[in-house]
Amino acid sequence: MTAPAQLELPFDARPREPRAGSTLTVLNGQVVEYTIRRARRRRSITLTIDEHGLRVGAPLRASGREIETVLQQHARWVLRTLARWSGRRPVPYTWRSGETLFLLGTALRLELHAATAAVERHGDTLTAGGDANALRTKVVEWYRHEALVCFEQRIARYAGALDVRVSGLRLSQAKTRWGSCGPDGRVALNWRLVQMPLTLIDYVVVHELAHLHEMNHSPRFWRVVENILPDYAERRAALRHDAYRYLRL
Repeated sequence: MTAPAQLELPFDARPREPRAGSTLTVLNGQVVEYTIRRARRRRSITLTIDEHGLRVGAPLRASGREIETVLQQHARWVLRTLARWSGRRPVPYTWRSGETLFLLGTALRLELHAATAAVERHGDTLTAGGDANALRTKVVEWYRHEALVCFEQRIARYAGALDVRVSGLRLSQAKTRWGSCGPDGRVALNWRLVQMPLTLIDYVVVHELAHLHEMNHSPRFWRVVENILPDYAERRAALRHDAYRYLRL
């Protein structure tokens, strides 16, 4: 069975224990996790840091000692760049009046009223009530409803453009993926996406639906995406670099 194609989030928290296929090193007293990608044609050791962490590109015959030497030589840059990416991860939300939430990229001011039973939007104000635990639950439920309505509309729009059939939509709350799509046409989209501008939501939707043509990230896959979103590269970059600005929940 073909595994679902997945689009990862840019803010997965790094575990203390290395993931399968990962390695740990100590740089200036700090434990750092990284993965190694070897290639026959690669002639030198390279370091890449993005939302997924540190990756080392290495020739097939590069030794662990050679890789470690390069890491130590660039320790300051590695730690500084990892810290910058870490700073893009969302901070814990404070549930109090006046705080900001986002819906489709639009800022909403949170107003708390003890007597308010439901979550309601009035213009740029979101009104809710209850203790902190109940409040978060109610607000998340409201966001999930908004997400479902939005995602169904966007899927209906782009499924036709891509000439694909979606057999089901599921709201995901994964910590490491924006979405996934199985060969059976079942799509999962992270409900947190609904906090972001529609241009970014549409990129994720098109990305996942394009997998119903190509269950990979080959040049053919990206051509499918580009046929629908000619500016997909800019949207992908914005998702990677700016998503954290909208994430509150």
